[in-house]
Amino acid sequence: MVSGELGRRAVLSGLAAGAAGLALSTGQAAATPRPQRRYEGKVVVITGATSGIGKAAAIAFAREGAKVGFCGRREPLGREVERDIRRAGGEATYVKADVRVPDQVESFVDGVVRKYGGLHVAFNNAGIQLPKPLHETTLEEWDATAETNTRGVFLAMKYELPHMIRGGGGVILATGSANEFGTRPGLASYSASKATVGSLVRTAAIEYGPQGIRVAAISPGVTETGLVDARRPPGITDEQWAQFKAEYGRANVDGLKRMAKPEEMASVALALASPDFSFLTGTSVVVDGGMLAGL
Repeated sequence: MVSGELGRRAVLSGLAAGAAGLALSTGQAAATPRPQRRYEGKVVVITGATSGIGKAAAIAFAREGAKVGFCGRREPLGREVERDIRRAGGEATYVKADVRVPDQVESFVDGVVRKYGGLHVAFNNAGIQLPKPLHETTLEEWDATAETNTRGVFLAMKYELPHMIRGGGGVILATGSANEFGTRPGLASYSASKATVGSLVRTAAIEYGPQGIRVAAISPGVTETGLVDARRPPGITDEQWAQFKAEYGRANVDGLKRMAKPEEMASVALALASPDFSFLTGTSVVVDGGMLAGL
């Protein structure tokens, strides 16, 4: 009796498997649903996205379903990033804008909101670095660094916040730096500008948290971007430069012994702007591969 019941179940299982196979062979099986992308239907603006961390973030947010508006001063590079995103099936719009110019920042933000119908995430990333000993830094170099790295973040936030308030909330990220907490020789203007970004983030988080807006800074360690490549000595080959960067990472990044890739910082931006970090605001998240741990 038991063996007969087991046999009957085996036959039924075989029939079910056969039916499933038939459905597959005739194309009747339901298609596997596409996983929901984290930023489907969201609008994201990014400053300084023609290269480096900003470019990687624009590509990453678009891959996750966001409609991305991004700006930068170098139009050929911006158009190239825009084309690459669209060819991959994403939605992005490049706007030539300089974060030091208030009218251009306002026009950029407002234009993206008009085109895409809202604003959910902002990543204020534009920045420069002009390394020099403090006494050799010119007033023009100091001002250029502060105007881009600090004033540019302030202007972007100033024009982003009203849209997020009207929309009932959002997330603003800014690119800080691990040098805010542990600096190096030659980085007086840069470190000072990034420390001010941290202060802006903390103040904005307190002011706008009640309106559902989270504000945080991503503070990278040494990352392979144009800021690093700008230090490349003349006459050095690509192979030599790659070797130098590898050696620099081993010597200066105490934990992971290498420089970061822009894509790794973009992944942090996607994570922090998501509901997974819904209680994180008013802080700088250091992502430095353990660089500060050795100071």
